[in-house]
Amino acid sequence: MHGNMHRMVAADRAAAVSPVPRRPWAVRIGKRLRRTVDRIIARSSLVPNDPVLDARLFAWTALLRDNWQAIRDEALAVTRNPDAVPALAAISPDHKRIAADDRWRSFFLVGYGTPIADNIARCPRTAAILRQVPGLNSGFFSILEPGTHIPAHRGVTKGLLTCHLGLQVPADAALRMTVGGETVGWAEGKTLLFDDTWQHEVWNDTPRTRIVLLVQFERPLAQPGRAVARAFLGGIRRSPFVREATANIARWGETMRRMEARAN
Repeated sequence: MHGNMHRMVAADRAAAVSPVPRRPWAVRIGKRLRRTVDRIIARSSLVPNDPVLDARLFAWTALLRDNWQAIRDEALAVTRNPDAVPALAAISPDHKRIAADDRWRSFFLVGYGTPIADNIARCPRTAAILRQVPGLNSGFFSILEPGTHIPAHRGVTKGLLTCHLGLQVPADAALRMTVGGETVGWAEGKTLLFDDTWQHEVWNDTPRTRIVLLVQFERPLAQPGRAVARAFLGGIRRSPFVREATANIARWGETMRRMEARAN
């Protein structure tokens, strides 16, 4: 039975992963206009434009820290079966540029504003906490297996910020990230806030897997930056890039349901 299940997942994984596509129009246009767009957003920002931000600026992050063990338990439960947590490149082929193998994996609860019902059902406490995040865009467990290196890259819009909640973190300096030239790390039960439009790069040169809850949310903005940021984000959410990723997540969930039904 296990062999059949593994072959079914492998077949769906192969179907989900396609050649690296052209960047979606919103990303391509946004990349050309990034400096102008990001300058407008930066001038309207109600928080600093630094690479790394103080978590105390965002009162809701206390919810993550206060509930980190419950969130960790749900993350560990779903990641016990590696087939249930696809490689990021299988969900979003565009990420093959920075996630060429299967060692960076993800378990999405919310992706670009779209709730993933099957995954939420498996992680109800985490999902309930994510619903309290102002301007939530995405929330997922991000898993970096030993030997993972994520090359230097930038996010697509300064209108979003990223929060990592440490869930399973090797206490080793060989696990690290650089953001805007600053080297940072993670700790279990702690939050790390950063602006991913600064160039950042990640290494897990330890023998253990790192797991964090990644929360992407709207930067607090005044006008006109808020309107500019939301217009751009709306274009991204409607793009084939995001629609394909959402469809792949749904496909993966359907595969897991079939596997579980056969196992039972």
